[in-house]
Amino acid sequence: MSTAAATPSTDRIHKHIVLTVNRSRVWQALTNVDQFGEWFGVDLGQATFTPGARVQGRMRNPDWAHIPFEVTVEQMEPERLMSWRWHPDPSDPAFDYAAEPATLVVWQLEDHPAGTLLTVDESGFDALSPARRANAFRGNSEGWTEQLAAITSYVSRARP
Repeated sequence: MSTAAATPSTDRIHKHIVLTVNRSRVWQALTNVDQFGEWFGVDLGQATFTPGARVQGRMRNPDWAHIPFEVTVEQMEPERLMSWRWHPDPSDPAFDYAAEPATLVVWQLEDHPAGTLLTVDESGFDALSPARRANAFRGNSEGWTEQLAAITSYVSRARP
């Protein structure tokens, strides 16, 4: 049904997957906050993804409930690209993440003979402090693998 791949780097996580559905279906799963929240595992309330919006929520998984979900949407090009900035792995409530650079997450959609090629790139890890860089990179690399599996499952289900 799908394939996933990763390219190693110290500053950038790059992963992609082929989804056997059309771009519109993938775009809705990425940009509709209710759909996004369902597969990403986050409660976003009444937020909307629009350029310039600061979107906040809470992770649903009890193991990650203490980690805030907070992104600032940068770009949205319908059915092609969405990007946001966030602070990766904000797991220590005593740490002021606002004082460090944010990473950039870019979602890209392209047509593929089997459906839609979805790519996620997260860059900017080299700007993080050495004390945080390796754990944030490792955690997000694993996280993107999980999230690509989650969106694959989500968009593959029949919609009512």
